Amino acid sequence: MNIIDKNFMELVNEIKSLDEKEMYYRIRKNFDNVPNDIKINCSKFFNQFNYWGILDIDNDNYEEIRLKQEELYNHIDDFVWVYEHLKDYRSKKTLYSILNNWYKYDFKTTSETKENMFDDYFDLDLVKCSSDEIIVDLGAYTGDTILSYIKNYGINSYKKIYCYEITEDIFRELENNLKDLKNIDLRLKGISDKEGNMSISNNIQSYSANTLIDGEENNIKVTTLDLDINEPISMIIADIEGFEKKAIEGAKNHIKNDHPKLLISVYHSNEDLWKIPKMIYEINNNYNFYLRYNSSPLYPTEITLIAI
Repeated sequence: MNIIDKNFMELVNEIKSLDEKEMYYRIRKNFDNVPNDIKINCSKFFNQFNYWGILDIDNDNYEEIRLKQEELYNHIDDFVWVYEHLKDYRSKKTLYSILNNWYKYDFKTTSETKENMFDDYFDLDLVKCSSDEIIVDLGAYTGDTILSYIKNYGINSYKKIYCYEITEDIFRELENNLKDLKNIDLRLKGISDKEGNMSISNNIQSYSANTLIDGEENNIKVTTLDLDINEPISMIIADIEGFEKKAIEGAKNHIKNDHPKLLISVYHSNEDLWKIPKMIYEINNNYNFYLRYNSSPLYPTEITLIAI
């Protein structure tokens, strides 16, 4: 057993030895020992988004900590499953650093595992691409991910690219930013596990965090990848603010039959980190899994599951 395995299993065994109240107490105690400016920054960050729960120290609301504690307590065996299915030790240390950050507010190991070499999604050691790629970008935003892809792999590194975006104003920017690229199919639609219509919930911090909800207007068309794209797909990139699981469910046939490279955000809820790999494995157990993250070491987000 190497040091990464040892550290991970020590963390797992400690978590398993605790009941829920003791685990919550320890996480709270670790948080209380964090410098005050970091506490404030973490609270502001969590409260900007509706992903991980509220952290409001002044009003004694520690929902974010309680939700982390519940995830660790109820699903530590699922996290072990993910660890055992990760194919390199960089990924294993990354998972350890994330869970250790949740539990102990450890910033040292998250600093060590933060991605500093490659752009988001495109780890050139893992993600190999050719001129025949049929790429799907879910949550294409302004085209930043596709432009990053072109920068990393070249202008002749794909056959066709499908881009999905739900915010109309952003969609116009997307059109403008990618107008000089060939074979780009832009679709003003949401992707989920079924067809229908939904509304946009606008995030006041950034259009990039807009998401879909069942609302009064329901003026956004929503579909599935299995229904919307008939040709084989070789790569799916997804950062769709919590709809990643539904998108995977709606792309079962492509994942099973085409075996596309999957570059999926797994940080929009605490369960994404274990549930999305298990979903993919249940659809097609031939995938190899890797984890990378690129965000502040204070609380890891921008976590990408690379399944190839």
